[in-house]
Amino acid sequence: MNQLDQRAYFFDAGIRFECRCCGACCTGDPGVVRVNKRETAEIAAYLGMSISAFGGAFLRPWGNEQRIREAEDGSCLFFEEGCRIYPVRPNQCKTFPFWFANLRAETRWNKIHSQCPGIGSGRLYTKNEILNILANCM
Repeated sequence: MNQLDQRAYFFDAGIRFECRCCGACCTGDPGVVRVNKRETAEIAAYLGMSISAFGGAFLRPWGNEQRIREAEDGSCLFFEEGCRIYPVRPNQCKTFPFWFANLRAETRWNKIHSQCPGIGSGRLYTKNEILNILANCM
């Protein structure tokens, strides 16, 4: 991590972000939201379902992992005027927009920024906080 800390990034001064629960990252183009066993159990419990019932209704295989199924239009099945599982949403959702693919280049970040109204508002995430989020996602 020390080498990453020393490198210059477009986010050296930090990035402001606060989720607006708008659904911009949950709707539209299809995507893959991976869930691990712990996340599956937490979401199932939150919804008052057994793990097997939850899996049958909301998950599908993705390689050796599981992913949350999507609606026909590509939207997350849990987005209905807000995220129904927000307190127990998967880590992948919790760490958005601080994903490697988004932070790799400033041009990519600018595209995400134009789609997400939460970027640029809220608390300031420091460079070190962002790098720690990235390190914990890999």
